Amino acid sequence: MTDQVQENATALDALKLAAGVVILAAGVAGFYLLVELPIWLRWIIVLAALVLGALVGLQSYQGKTFWQFVQSSRIELRKVVWPTGKETQQVTLVVFVMIIALGLFFWGVDSLLAFLTKWLTGRGG
Repeated sequence: MTDQVQENATALDALKLAAGVVILAAGVAGFYLLVELPIWLRWIIVLAALVLGALVGLQSYQGKTFWQFVQSSRIELRKVVWPTGKETQQVTLVVFVMIIALGLFFWGVDSLLAFLTKWLTGRGG
């Protein structure tokens, strides 16, 4: 069931998006203002505001566009071929070996250049 998204945003879409943000802000404000309530109930208020704000916001043009992006991303993510555990271990080992080899190489180059600099400037060596 794929719905087509309208061509562009309208003033009503901006209002829907703003309403979703206001609902979320009210939930967060309620968390801090209703300190006499138990903490678990305050978190439920925040989560309910998040869900309600998201539902309202997703009804806007921007929300529908975002939801289509999420759906497309999930489809693309299913196409990814993930490496096996053995492949991951092998690549990790190669990375560590290269880090050590390059670290030793650059340490050697740095030491050589430091020695040459000291020798050329006559500051010992």
